[in-house]
Amino acid sequence: MRALLALVAIVCSLATGAAGAAEAPIRVLYLDQSVGWRHRPVTRPAEGLAPSETAMISIGKASSAFETQVTQDASEITPERLKDVDVLVFYTTGALPISPESWAAVQQRFAAGKLGFVGLHSAADTAWGYEGPGLDYTRFVGGQFAGHPWTEDQKVRIKAIDNHPLAAPWGRSVDLVEEIYQYKRFDPGAVRVIQSLDYSGTPLKRPYAVPVSWVRSIGNGRLFFTNLGHNEATWADPRFAEQIVRAVRWTAWKARGGATPNPREQAIDQLRALLVYAGEADVEARLARVKDEAWLLDLAPRIAALREVYPGKPEADRARFEAAYGTVLAEVRAKTSP
Repeated sequence: MRALLALVAIVCSLATGAAGAAEAPIRVLYLDQSVGWRHRPVTRPAEGLAPSETAMISIGKASSAFETQVTQDASEITPERLKDVDVLVFYTTGALPISPESWAAVQQRFAAGKLGFVGLHSAADTAWGYEGPGLDYTRFVGGQFAGHPWTEDQKVRIKAIDNHPLAAPWGRSVDLVEEIYQYKRFDPGAVRVIQSLDYSGTPLKRPYAVPVSWVRSIGNGRLFFTNLGHNEATWADPRFAEQIVRAVRWTAWKARGGATPNPREQAIDQLRALLVYAGEADVEARLARVKDEAWLLDLAPRIAALREVYPGKPEADRARFEAAYGTVLAEVRAKTSP
């Protein structure tokens, strides 16, 4: 019943203005296979579809932007099947059974601008061995799950760090209850981060920035990823539905919006996270004093690396983290003081 009410909320509240009457619907293939942990939105009942599958079909119909086919078997993604797909949407976990030939075909069509890609939530908790042409899955999508300190019942604040149309449905800042991932194998030079965790309204803080949504391009292909979508309440939120519509249209080259990486904005986000964690009262004033771009871009990966030494459990030894954190913070304080 909750899933049905969530679906009704999506369909009734959706306001996208997305697709023109003369536009043919975008053909979406939604893969929500779990090889490992299975999230509630992708769990099918004894009969029927999973809540997110029903939602994807309904969001497409309500917006007239796309039509959705669903599958929980990645082996159905074949070079032949891809000819009838405009956008792949993944909400997946684990090592998917996609053949090397098929993954190479995905990347070939993607780079040619014939296939868009949208990753939702645990699409970043997905990986498998691949040694063929192009990129492995993690390098393709932009990052890999490295834990979720922010669990499904915790309040978080998400902010836009880029004036991108795909972040617009949520406004400049939004408070949610969501599970938020942090990432390894994340390359800020390869993606344009458009939303991140805002520690000013998130009780659980870390001394490093955590991206939430990003876009990227490879060749003529467009990719959008968002960490959102763990909770069914998020799927019932019309802002999430609108973001999905915009993402599908953008990755299918039906909407404007850049994908040029924004390492400077990401570096500022890293610096802000460090200062907020340290309890500095004059965060914005310190940020305004940063004039040395080379120093800022060199600093950002050193702040990001604090994730690797941050104690995973309260009883863990903090010595290594405190040493690294103290060194970086002392440098930042000296560089940003009046």
